[in-house]
Amino acid sequence: MGREKSSDPKDVKRKEKTKMQLKRRIGYFDGVSFIIGSIVGAGIFVSPTGVLKHSLLNVGVALTIWTASGLVSLMGSLCYAELGTALPFSGGEYNHIKRGLGSIPAFVFIWTSTFTKPASNAARALLFAEYATQPFYGICPAPEVLKKCLALALLWSLGILNGRSVKVAAWVQTVFTLLKMMALSVIAVGGVVLLVGGRKENLARFEDMFGSEMPNASQIAEAFFQGLYAYGGWWSLNYMAEEMKNPSRNIPLTVMTAVPAVIVFYLLVNISYLTVLTPKEIVSSVAVAVTWADRVIPSVAWIIPLSVAVSIFGALNSSVFTLGRLSYAGSQSGHLPVLISMLNVHTCTPAPAMIFSTIIASIFIIPSDLIMLTNYFGFSAWLMIGLTCASLIVLRYREPNLHRPYKVFLPVPFLMVAMSFFLVLAPIVWSPNMQYLYAFFFMLGSLIVYFPFVHFKLHFAFLDKITCYLQLLLEVSPAEGSDETKYE
Repeated sequence: MGREKSSDPKDVKRKEKTKMQLKRRIGYFDGVSFIIGSIVGAGIFVSPTGVLKHSLLNVGVALTIWTASGLVSLMGSLCYAELGTALPFSGGEYNHIKRGLGSIPAFVFIWTSTFTKPASNAARALLFAEYATQPFYGICPAPEVLKKCLALALLWSLGILNGRSVKVAAWVQTVFTLLKMMALSVIAVGGVVLLVGGRKENLARFEDMFGSEMPNASQIAEAFFQGLYAYGGWWSLNYMAEEMKNPSRNIPLTVMTAVPAVIVFYLLVNISYLTVLTPKEIVSSVAVAVTWADRVIPSVAWIIPLSVAVSIFGALNSSVFTLGRLSYAGSQSGHLPVLISMLNVHTCTPAPAMIFSTIIASIFIIPSDLIMLTNYFGFSAWLMIGLTCASLIVLRYREPNLHRPYKVFLPVPFLMVAMSFFLVLAPIVWSPNMQYLYAFFFMLGSLIVYFPFVHFKLHFAFLDKITCYLQLLLEVSPAEGSDETKYE
């Protein structure tokens, strides 16, 4: 006679623990740290001049655009919160687009992201190296080889860390997020103190905020672009939805905590800059926070360049973590080699996915001119956001009975779709450039790979031997509960 299956809850729990799948190790506070860490990079410390410059130094318009950009980011993150709670799987937009719009748009997304996201990580690593090495060289530029070696070391350190332990990666993210928020708090509180002090020169910029020249529609749009860029990263939480504890509760709660907190901090920091510096001084400054510190806290002004390096490190750690989850999800769906979806047998982390994304980022660092090419892919980020919000609308009508623990007000995704496609077309129409065409053809080029290798499943036997060898070398195993179970 066959042995009966045990119904003991302890046995069930034991099986869950030993199952080869991503574990739910990321809590509410970790999620908040990841979102804030993803959004707040070097930009707010170094160069918040774009919004002010395109606002024609009109303080009222600039602060309004900072607020509006934050609210748009909040609306987008609430749309993502609905998708993340209804479909709590790794991969963020990739899985949502695949479920809502089909396999081809999802493949175009992962094809483009496999190029642009590692390049973004490479740029961050090089920027960190710039800030970390420059103090040792004074007015002389640091050697390029040194900066590239440090950037590579940083990328591989974070890649290995994120590939070995989710708990340690989350702990590192929390620590560095707290450090960067403490630095922002110094600037924000300093500005509040000076405003409360009521010195005439400190209040002058705010007495008639909208009094100076008003920008035209195209200038406001350009300023809006700059503001939205500063809030980039609000979409990061959905990449780790499969690892969130109690995602139905924690995803919307995390979004509603983190994004408004960043909006408040960004406004306070910009007000603080304007309290100490004139709009012309801000626009002409290479690093606004450093100039601010030289005026307000000259004895400890060194803390700001250190804070910039800390901020870049935290943002890069978050980006490395999420990029690994994107590669993992794409492999589970058969859009990337099967090895990338395997998990380490000891830690249940997507180690091959982390190695894959780190190798690509390293390639971009070596001839760093390649990173410049990715500037022309900026429109693709908003294209994918628009497709993701369109997926939400499609799923609302096509799958009305899909369990949705959180539902966003339906006009919000419609507004996000309209805004996304405006943000895609505007730079191409206003500043036509052949590079945009090359970027578009690169995205379409994904179909040359998709049809033979994904649709028609063209396969080479020798790849199985390579996969088997690497599987033994890396000590990885296929994850249980394949992608097909997500779409039943």
